[in-house]
Amino acid sequence: MDIPVALKQTVALPSVDRLGRPLRELRMSVIDRCNFRCSYCMPADSLQGRGEFLALERLLTDHEIVDLVRAFTDLGVRKLRLTGGEPLLRPGLPALVEQLAAIRGLDDIALTTNGVMLPRLAGDLAKAGLRRITVSLDTLDQAVLDTMSGGKARLEKILEGIAAAEAAGFERLKINTVVQKGVNDHTIMDLLAHFRGTPHQVRLIEFMDVGNTNHWRLDDVISNAEWVRRIDRRWPISPVDAHNPAETARRYVYRDGRGEIGFISSSSQPFCGGCTRARVTADGILYTLLFGNHGTNLMPLVRRAENPVDLGRRIHAIWTARKDRYSEERGHAARRRRKVEMYRMGG
Repeated sequence: MDIPVALKQTVALPSVDRLGRPLRELRMSVIDRCNFRCSYCMPADSLQGRGEFLALERLLTDHEIVDLVRAFTDLGVRKLRLTGGEPLLRPGLPALVEQLAAIRGLDDIALTTNGVMLPRLAGDLAKAGLRRITVSLDTLDQAVLDTMSGGKARLEKILEGIAAAEAAGFERLKINTVVQKGVNDHTIMDLLAHFRGTPHQVRLIEFMDVGNTNHWRLDDVISNAEWVRRIDRRWPISPVDAHNPAETARRYVYRDGRGEIGFISSSSQPFCGGCTRARVTADGILYTLLFGNHGTNLMPLVRRAENPVDLGRRIHAIWTARKDRYSEERGHAARRRRKVEMYRMGG
């Protein structure tokens, strides 16, 4: 679709927030449902954990998602990550990916998944134009996995999903591992050993205070600085320079050449200063930070397809007014405020 002249004039304005952070990445949730009940995201005792989700007719349609992503791309976004919930639960996802891959200016499309539906969908997603996949896997111990997933995850199914992604041509996966003290920390070295010597990068993620239902406490966080020390004692590792300043993970390589590890340290080493990501929920609400408590409903503008200029202008205005940096200001007052749950906006 050709962009109206008025919209081109609007998006020529630099989309840079009040702290000098440009708009470069979009996390787009395509569904809020999930087939797991992970304790740090959608605990079984939460409303959504009991199955109370958005009605499917309230979700953005494929056409609306494409229009929305195109508007963000015109404002400077170059990288798109599809999230959920569990994004593979969205009906017809490969067809949506194919439309997104055709958007001019969008350089990269990635997806975060729990992996269990990849044997059925990985091939179609690769053909549609998906570039990268991240699989969430917190442990190789089934008993611990039961605890962390609300009894919904089967280890062999996740590993089958990883194998299916490899067979479809996704040669370098990211494996996201949320670490909780006293829950899965004793299994981390075995997980790292499993993926050492493969092209895949395990990323250890500090337990984060996202949302209001995951019972987060700072005492349950093991800093990634501590993990660097522990891992280095067993397998010497060295830091590597970031590909770009907005990277969330600090990367290390095994000195023996047997792979790479990433560390995402939002709790102990915030990276707000380089954050270039916007997030949109499956029903069209825009958030400018992961720990957000207030968003802007873009659905009315998205559905006024005859006037895309207003959508671009509204997104531009929201981003250029942005000044939030929750992780750097984390404190008792900030933690008391109500925040949006992770499964609503994606990780």
